[in-house]
Amino acid sequence: MKQMIVSCDPNETRMALLDKGELVEFASERSSGKGIAGNFYKGKVMNVLPGIQAAFVDIGQKKNGFLYIDDVLHPHMDKQPSVKPNIAELIHPGQELIVQVTKEPSGSKGAKLTTHYSLPGRWLVYMPYADYIAVSKKVSTDQERTRLRHLGEKLRQDEEGLILRTVAEGEHDDAIASDLLMLRGLWKQIVVRAERQRPPAELHRDLGLVERMLRDVFHPEEDQFITDDTACMERVKQFLSGITSTKEAAQVELYRDSEPILQRFGVEEKLYHDFQRRIWLEGGSYIVWDQTEALTVVDVNTGKFTGGATLEETVTQTNIAAAQEIARLLRLRDTGGIIIIDFIDMDQDSNRRLVIEALEKVLIQDRTKAHIVGWTRLGLLEMTRKKAREETASFAYQTCSVCHGTGKIASWIRD
Repeated sequence: MKQMIVSCDPNETRMALLDKGELVEFASERSSGKGIAGNFYKGKVMNVLPGIQAAFVDIGQKKNGFLYIDDVLHPHMDKQPSVKPNIAELIHPGQELIVQVTKEPSGSKGAKLTTHYSLPGRWLVYMPYADYIAVSKKVSTDQERTRLRHLGEKLRQDEEGLILRTVAEGEHDDAIASDLLMLRGLWKQIVVRAERQRPPAELHRDLGLVERMLRDVFHPEEDQFITDDTACMERVKQFLSGITSTKEAAQVELYRDSEPILQRFGVEEKLYHDFQRRIWLEGGSYIVWDQTEALTVVDVNTGKFTGGATLEETVTQTNIAAAQEIARLLRLRDTGGIIIIDFIDMDQDSNRRLVIEALEKVLIQDRTKAHIVGWTRLGLLEMTRKKAREETASFAYQTCSVCHGTGKIASWIRD
């Protein structure tokens, strides 16, 4: 059973997801300055730069959004030209177009944009022009994947594309059809708004943090939702009643104790442990987590662990335990981009495969797509993880204004 713990105050909403008591996700949303990932805008092309095959689009934010050539071509790979055309042949300065934000602006970079539109629902993801059907790889049986694929082909119209989500497994055809009808209507509303408004204009805002998590990970028949805010509780009940039966929506509870809700469920203590640079594992081994601008580096160490009968066995056990914890922390910290893991050297290929299998087993529970590239010549494991929003650390902790995150004191400074 999973528990969604939500703490609300006038300035911020914080959400923790516990799976069998273990903290697997944490997110925060401020009342002011909400994220824009997933939002739709009517934008105006300001610059087209053939040298980098990209364009900059004004969507009404502080910085223009970035639109790459791949996000302008047809979303179906089979319908893209074998040789990419010059982006200047496809769009031009002054052109108005509908774009969707796929990645939040960060630092000096504007938001990443696409014309490969997608609208996620409870049971499926609707793509108005993708022209293909896909079924989540996490659906457990070939028979169910075939059923969902045939249903998608039956329901879609014209060039529509559909992705049947994992939660659609075993769901009734009528519920999936109803979800599609709702998303199709939402897309038509976006198109109508785009015809009526001048750029830059917001056409559609994605769901807020709580509703987004309910849509994506909450199972009313199994999971529990607990909040310390009456208004949030009522909003959640109303939202769940729209996607499930009233009976199922009864899994919502109001927390009334005087002790802060995140403290009561041990979330604050877990966050303190999981966001340290050095993270100790059961048995005495530990990992060191370093974040750079370009990538994340994780170092695995045996520490005090001496468990195995041989050195190879000790190292393998340490690496497997570390792989499981690293996969959980990638999801919890919402780390994206390039990730390099320095596991302890192993002599046997079979043991290296065991480590990757342990990593994959936990990663499959992660809604964000991750890809394990493989081992380098130096014995490092390379992987990537998609990133759309700010990492959890950016709002769980603030960078020190004195050391700017280096955590060091200059040797020439005296008390």
